[in-house]
Amino acid sequence: MAKPKVIVVMPAYNAEKTLERTIKDIPPGSVDEVILVDDCSKDGTAALARKLGLTVISHEANKGYGGNQKTCYAEALKRGADVVVMVHPDYQYDARLVPIMSDLITHDICDMVCGNRIRTRWEALDGGMPVYKYLFNRLLTMFENSVMGQNLGEWHSGLRAYSRKCLETVPWEKNSDDFVFDQQFLIQAAMLKQRLGDVPVAARYFAEASSINFRRSCVYGLSALYYLGLSVVQRLGLASFDLFEPKQAR
Repeated sequence: MAKPKVIVVMPAYNAEKTLERTIKDIPPGSVDEVILVDDCSKDGTAALARKLGLTVISHEANKGYGGNQKTCYAEALKRGADVVVMVHPDYQYDARLVPIMSDLITHDICDMVCGNRIRTRWEALDGGMPVYKYLFNRLLTMFENSVMGQNLGEWHSGLRAYSRKCLETVPWEKNSDDFVFDQQFLIQAAMLKQRLGDVPVAARYFAEASSINFRRSCVYGLSALYYLGLSVVQRLGLASFDLFEPKQAR
């Protein structure tokens, strides 16, 4: 059998200071290609990525975090990826986990794998996670697991790996261009019976790592609850939403 093609995608915005460290952590030989999508950075992110030998796509206008991911996944699928791993280029997540996450997919154990930064409370807080984010993360994750029948350690991680089948089933093109994209995707994947799993990853909060403020965190959390509510409405048979219908059905 042919070796599965693994592509790492990086949704990037002003990541010049951390990009090279992130790339160096990806174990040699574990991926076939790294695609960086630059969302109109104001620094030298795109130039550095080209210097490092990455495949670079530059947006002509800022499309937001979710919009950036849409370009990432569309390009990875177009290039024949069997497994797609999203790694933020801001060094907030440990890229050494790329082969572990991709193996869970290539061995047909999971369709989607997330990083879990909340193995223990002290590790998350010692890693710099703000207390309010830790509390919101725990409360939302417990509620989301309960509503969706899952057992993920964390619903709010930006380190994720997907099978080609998952990306070709979940209608992520319908999702928001903002940060709630990640929550929509997880809810969709659960609704569509994708096999979800996670692996422990250290929390890293520092000056150069991207992070949304308190106000945007609140908007993100409320938006996540809204889409969770829509999924409940559909499961009760009260309404149907394209957001939760597999691509093949449309």
